Amino acid sequence: MQALLVVDAQNEFSPDGQRTVPHHGEALDRIRARVAEARREGRPIAWVRHHNRPHEYPGFEPGSWGAELSPGMGPEAGFGPEELFIKDVFGAFGVAGLEPWLRTNGVDAVLVVGFYAHMCLSTSSREALVRGFEVAVDPAGTGSCAIDHPVLGPQSADEVRRSALLHLAHMGVTLVSERSSAHASAAG
Repeated sequence: MQALLVVDAQNEFSPDGQRTVPHHGEALDRIRARVAEARREGRPIAWVRHHNRPHEYPGFEPGSWGAELSPGMGPEAGFGPEELFIKDVFGAFGVAGLEPWLRTNGVDAVLVVGFYAHMCLSTSSREALVRGFEVAVDPAGTGSCAIDHPVLGPQSADEVRRSALLHLAHMGVTLVSERSSAHASAAG
């Protein structure tokens, strides 16, 4: 069974946040569509929220607006199993309880959406792969930020996102589109 893994769909990435993602609204729309799909099908949804540690960058502070899930995001009763997991590391599988929760719910595949594609989403996807899960990512349900490095130069937010997704695809992650069934793509 495939679960939906929603990584860091939080206010901090919105236009009013400290880590703005271009096209944030469009990515959230796709995430909402994937959530609706998983709920219709009764599939498990693992919600992952990032909290920074006290000595880290001031965003994602527990209890702050930026650390809250984006509007309309989060577990709801009456569908398949849904659970919220809090992490303070890049990867969702660093959270105690996520993998056992997935296994208990018969999950052997995950569809991953969320932010940043080059950090937490990428790390979570790779962690799922090494744990034996089939992994799919919907690129339209992801986002990144621009990066500029003194040695390597700049990359736009879309270039960063695309590079991260290309790396994941090279490792065996299936990239799915709106027209493809996430469940069929992850299973086939």
